[in-house]
Amino acid sequence: MQRWATLAFVAGIGLAHVGCRGEAETPRSAAEASGAGQALAAKLAQYTQVKLTTDLQRLTPHERSMLPKLIAAAAAMDTIYWRQLYPSRDSLLGAIPDSVMRRLVVINAGPWDRLDGDKPFVPGVGPRPPGAEFYPHDMSRGEFEKAAVGQRSATFRSLYTLVRRDSTGALTTIPYHVAYADQVRLAAQKLREAAAEADDAGLRRYLELRAGALETDDYRASDMAWLDMKNNTLDIVIGPIEVYTDQLFGYKAAAESYVLVKDKDWSARLARYARLLPGLQRGLPVPEAYKRERPGTDSDLNAYDAVYYAGEGNLGGKTIAINLPNDEQVQLRKGTRRLQLKNVMRAKFDRILVPIAGELLSPDQQSHVTFDAFFANVMFHEVAHGLGIKNTIDGKGSVRQALKEQHSALEEGKADILGLYMVTRMLESGDLRGTTLDEHYVTFLASILRSIRFGAGDAHGRANAAQLSFLEERGAFTRDSATGRYTVHTDTMRVAVDSLASRILRFQGDGDYAGVKAFMDERTKLSPTLEADLARLGTRHIPVDLVFEQGVDALGLER
Repeated sequence: MQRWATLAFVAGIGLAHVGCRGEAETPRSAAEASGAGQALAAKLAQYTQVKLTTDLQRLTPHERSMLPKLIAAAAAMDTIYWRQLYPSRDSLLGAIPDSVMRRLVVINAGPWDRLDGDKPFVPGVGPRPPGAEFYPHDMSRGEFEKAAVGQRSATFRSLYTLVRRDSTGALTTIPYHVAYADQVRLAAQKLREAAAEADDAGLRRYLELRAGALETDDYRASDMAWLDMKNNTLDIVIGPIEVYTDQLFGYKAAAESYVLVKDKDWSARLARYARLLPGLQRGLPVPEAYKRERPGTDSDLNAYDAVYYAGEGNLGGKTIAINLPNDEQVQLRKGTRRLQLKNVMRAKFDRILVPIAGELLSPDQQSHVTFDAFFANVMFHEVAHGLGIKNTIDGKGSVRQALKEQHSALEEGKADILGLYMVTRMLESGDLRGTTLDEHYVTFLASILRSIRFGAGDAHGRANAAQLSFLEERGAFTRDSATGRYTVHTDTMRVAVDSLASRILRFQGDGDYAGVKAFMDERTKLSPTLEADLARLGTRHIPVDLVFEQGVDALGLER
């Protein structure tokens, strides 16, 4: 595990020095400073460093030349994301003499700990604003709702606008491409430079359209082009993508990017599963009204080596799979692409999941934890995002808008549970072979115990806490109080999976904001027993997640 030296932190950094919210603290005693330093070191020890690389010999000379340009475009998303979450980056880092704290600030893109419910770890910093920098900090939810009416509703709720106050104090909006014009210009330039060298016509077209999309905030054409390209080896996901950072409404997309190299051999093995989506949709355990939408059949599955993460994607718990685009209309017309980040998945499995299973699962079930089951569960999680319903059954709009800030966590929970539903049905039909339901269910429980450690500030962490609570209540697994180890009960878990799938799909189809909020409020509070079990993992020095050595130098490329 990579570690950095801990230096004594000079306390008393206040608002005027770091640009943080809150009152300056009084100087602490040596003992307090020492305790704070140990706490910071423990936070940093939650991460283990992994080098992101790939076999460059698989690439053509043009592709190798394109990679630094794609990485430079992706890096611009880091700058934009800091402005979306914590704009005073340089003043914050410049005021912190402690190397460990500075490293944690960089990992978290700000002074709030993503793995600890967004709690501040820098003295003098107040709570993380739920709306980050997407909205004025003094804006109430009611004020927003009052302003976002009539013709202004779509603009205010757009994924790609900032809400600000005008000279009179009234709420107004600014498009992303205007607010972040300098970094947008840089990213678009680098995408066009890469496009000029692209061997694959589909990739060239996508890069050119994506550059234009960044400059206009109109992403649909580039999303379509991204789904159309099939033969590319290089790929880049770039732009405002997910809404996890907007914890006020879940309306605003945050900047992120991933630079990827396709593993064509693995991808060929996965291609056939997307064709099963329509049949799986018809079999969902809910009434017809909740499954009347038909998923696009152009969806495809591919495996990649990730070589660069940026923006929202590169903080806290790192994603190991991607399901895009998020545009509901594109999903219904063409489907989605599921990207399995195989090298990062393998690192998490070996360094985190297997040690967790060894500590928390019954010895007689540990052999059921396999990389193939882990890979498939993650893959079908991403496929399952395409199942269910995107628009409420009463015709009043999208599920995302109806469920607001509750949507992200519930959608992640849906994907987890419907992924297991898919595995179960495909094992029954013979479409999935060479594995067992025991392997998938036991590996799933180990993976929930892994990702629940991402914390309450993470949509996946909240989703996993809710699932764990529901499945335990239904007897899907039990805990031996004498050993502190968990055992999965396959038959009971299968029934519980269908029950939870039905509950989530109804919440979504009904657009039941109040019901989802009550469900999540009840289910996402960890029991003292579970908290103690998770704390055991820390005492065994099992990391929570990864940090990356990445970029041009890590790949051994010329700048």
